[in-house]
Amino acid sequence: MSACHTLSVEEGDHAAHPTFTPLTAEQRIMNSVTIKWDVREDAAEFCAKSMRVRSLQPGRELAFTTPPMACAIWYVPGKECTVITSHKVSHAVLGHEVRHCFEGHFHR
Repeated sequence: MSACHTLSVEEGDHAAHPTFTPLTAEQRIMNSVTIKWDVREDAAEFCAKSMRVRSLQPGRELAFTTPPMACAIWYVPGKECTVITSHKVSHAVLGHEVRHCFEGHFHR
């Protein structure tokens, strides 16, 4: 799981986003991923609460960044990832969370 504190939707759409170099296929946590997008009114609260709950299943990962405006929960053995956002989300935020589905934690 990763939750991200980023610019607001309005700021994020107009700000200059730094470029990044994606990890190679060998470096990613997953290359073939089934992604589910969960749109929730309580996305920030849900992500914050989820970040505080350590996973009970092997293969789940967790990152701690607050306050989250969106998050991604990935399950490597099942090649599954769920991106959680509110109804008001920018392409930049959505793309950022999808990147977590492939690369895991990259906020180092």
